[in-house]
Amino acid sequence: MTRQTWTAIVAAVLFIVSAAVLAFAPTPFVAWTPGTTYDVLGTTNGSPVIDVQGVATYPTSGELRLTTVAQTRADSTLSFPEALLAYVLPSRDVLPRWAVYPAGRSPQQVQEEEKQLMGDSQSNATVAALRAAGKPVRELPMIQSVRLSGPANDKLEPGDFVVSIDNVAVTSTEDVLARIRDKGVGQKLVVGYLRNGQALSTTIDTVGSNNDGKVATIGVTWTTGFSYAGRVSYGVDPNIGGGSGGLVFAIAIYDRITPGDLLDGRHVAGTGGINAAGEVQSIGGIQEKISGAEAKGSTIFLVPAGNCADTVGMSTKVTLVKVNTLSGAITALEQLNDPAREGQVERC
Repeated sequence: MTRQTWTAIVAAVLFIVSAAVLAFAPTPFVAWTPGTTYDVLGTTNGSPVIDVQGVATYPTSGELRLTTVAQTRADSTLSFPEALLAYVLPSRDVLPRWAVYPAGRSPQQVQEEEKQLMGDSQSNATVAALRAAGKPVRELPMIQSVRLSGPANDKLEPGDFVVSIDNVAVTSTEDVLARIRDKGVGQKLVVGYLRNGQALSTTIDTVGSNNDGKVATIGVTWTTGFSYAGRVSYGVDPNIGGGSGGLVFAIAIYDRITPGDLLDGRHVAGTGGINAAGEVQSIGGIQEKISGAEAKGSTIFLVPAGNCADTVGMSTKVTLVKVNTLSGAITALEQLNDPAREGQVERC
């Protein structure tokens, strides 16, 4: 064989080897694709996905779908062809791996953070829905955690609502902290609290804080909690994390605890974080979620106002409704029930 033939053969072999390496080598990216959707007004394993007890409930109809994004697992990698395919296909996204799985945090830590966000979204959704329905909700200082070596251990528990200090009513964490500080170190403190709706009290000795021994503490961390009648429990797949289901959860609870049929048999989906005041927050993966909902037959999709720009140019038959708040989403669904008011609905 001639030198030119050998050169061509070597070049071909190198090309094939390089293409194989490129095809199978992991890339520093993560793919987002349309995920599973869940009807939160339906049942799972024979039980309601969202179960409301202790308050009057009313029948609902239609579907209200929680939407998700399927993403490359933390323990998996994305090849170059897979990344390229996800980039060019509609309703797919490719993101830098560090943006989804930050350096310095293990997959287990990321998963725990996602579970915490889901728990927070469910708590906020419950409070927002009760408030929207006109149900009384009491905002109180709440025990978030108890230090094992602290004086409150075995006396207070996470989830306890503190209602008084030395028989003086308190309504905020600032109130509680101020009264403990004013009491001083090494003093006895009478703490009135609610646990599972029962009014209780206990006496706790104050100690100096770890940061400043002159500042009195009882060895707990505080947060703001909400006390209300009834109980809401969630049977959502535990593998789902994040806070983007808040809006859908809140609408489902509101529909259950108010007369009338908000969905009126329609197939609705949505997404968006929510706080206890009912304000809707933007999320990621909006196009993937809309595509997943459309594939399941949803005809209306509730889009956080901040995500409307992300839907520009998207091809979909679903009506995209722009929402800023829970009350706005409820109003929009009511307007869509009325042909005379349907034109008032703001769309993306």
